[in-house]
Amino acid sequence: MTSVRPLTHSLRITLFLCLALAAGCATVPERAAAPPQPDAAALTIVAEIALQRGDCKTAAETYARAAQIASAPVAHRASEVGLACEDLPAAWASARRWRDLEPQSREALAMYATVALKLYRIADARAAVKAFLSAPPPPTRSATGRHGSAAMAGGADSGLADLITLLLEESEPPEVFAALNGVIDTAGASPARLTLLGELALEAYDANSAERYALSAVQESPKNLEANRVLVRAYVVLGEPGKAIATARGLMRQDPRHGMFELAEVYQELGRVEDAHQELERLRAADAPRGEVDRRLAVLAYDSGDLQEAQQRFADLAESGEADDSTLMYLSDIAARQGDVAAALAGYGKLADSALALEAREKAAALLLGSHHTSDALALLREYARQHPEESVDLTVAEAQLLGDHGRADTALKLLGVGLRAHPQHPALEYERAIILEEAGQVSESVQALQRLLAARPDDPTLLNALGYTLADHDMELPRAESLIRRALELMPDNPAVLDSMGWVRFRRGDAAGAVAPLERAYGISHDAEIAAHWGEALWVSGQHEAARKVWAEALARDPDSKALQAVVARFIPNAK
Repeated sequence: MTSVRPLTHSLRITLFLCLALAAGCATVPERAAAPPQPDAAALTIVAEIALQRGDCKTAAETYARAAQIASAPVAHRASEVGLACEDLPAAWASARRWRDLEPQSREALAMYATVALKLYRIADARAAVKAFLSAPPPPTRSATGRHGSAAMAGGADSGLADLITLLLEESEPPEVFAALNGVIDTAGASPARLTLLGELALEAYDANSAERYALSAVQESPKNLEANRVLVRAYVVLGEPGKAIATARGLMRQDPRHGMFELAEVYQELGRVEDAHQELERLRAADAPRGEVDRRLAVLAYDSGDLQEAQQRFADLAESGEADDSTLMYLSDIAARQGDVAAALAGYGKLADSALALEAREKAAALLLGSHHTSDALALLREYARQHPEESVDLTVAEAQLLGDHGRADTALKLLGVGLRAHPQHPALEYERAIILEEAGQVSESVQALQRLLAARPDDPTLLNALGYTLADHDMELPRAESLIRRALELMPDNPAVLDSMGWVRFRRGDAAGAVAPLERAYGISHDAEIAAHWGEALWVSGQHEAARKVWAEALARDPDSKALQAVVARFIPNAK
């Protein structure tokens, strides 16, 4: 079954009357052997029946056929069904038809841009965004949720915010930012609009653009809390700690109530654990909300690898009645890292129907797979899939990733094959298949799959990086690999995964010293264990052994179960404990 809404009662009556009339007319003897013409009403009824039966693919494809010969309401419905069913070819055909029928409709343009982005048709999405911004807004109404028609009314900033929200439901921030950047006129834009673009730029790994937007907003509104926060985060990502700290302090002075934790957050993001700890203790002494201080201290301890302190602080929060779902998640994660599988599974089980349900189920499934309870692990995810059919593609990807991570690549590939039959040409499924092929040792097939995807989406930075990294990691076509990664870095200059790829390809090409800077910056942004493994290896090979030991030790404290870290340390320091 799918989550798209059913036909209205009046539309059902109309369609059935049309079908009855069509059936009646069929009893009249034909005068000529004219080829049968498709009937939009009949196709729509067939599509709705398929939808009620849970046959999303038939519903989306049949609705797409109906849309080509019907009016705007049918094309509207067809677009929603195609998108909800994740049948992107059908959704694209229907969205184009709806846009052609109602070229001034903000809803039609928003749907067109949404599907275009999912297919990485950036130029088409940009054109739709531009048309959307110049189209007259409809009467005010509230947004309807995922796969429904967004509220595109209100002022310019409200309409833009609604559009961005809709696009982000279906695509990642880099794609959304690529569709909006340069299209939206920022001359004389409000601080709210500039801040919105700055936040999106940060999420899209473009801190320079985020800084530019935030500075413009702050110039217009110096005490704008959100604009200043974007500026602080941009400075952190850009590796300018002095500016980040100074801006955070200024924000705390301007708005002591809402900005009190800014400096502590900056210290934590910079990896300055002791400074963050001292700042939080200072805030506690200054009568900051005790529960919030304790929660932040607990997260700080967890992130720095001090599980004992983190466990005690989270437990204290629970006993004081100030715990939330995230507290239980942290306690379950700690139990898992300490090897107490039963306690971890019990904790995740309590979250199985919470707002953190999918994350909890994925973590529980990983533990069960690690304990060779495959059927129980998959049942957790499939039960969630039955409850949330609108997330079927994401759940298929999540299940495939889990299977691949636990040595079941063949099963993962079969699962993705089933997914692609239900959701043809879906980029997320095709991409995951390419990644699993590499994990299964089928490197040539993985490279070929990535190359086919890249041929259809030549400017997709995720694909550029994936292909470049795969080639580099297997010492294949290293000059080409570096060229691909550089192109990805131009599009996502602050993406830690791409920075890691750049460092790794330089290392593979024999330039260990040149690899250090991008790897150090990548780790500073994300603190990812695999990046730490690469960074430490580059340091070691370039002769900086003590620096390498320090990097590995800190990363192991954060993530002691990282196989990549364990492997590299065992290779260079075989007697390390």
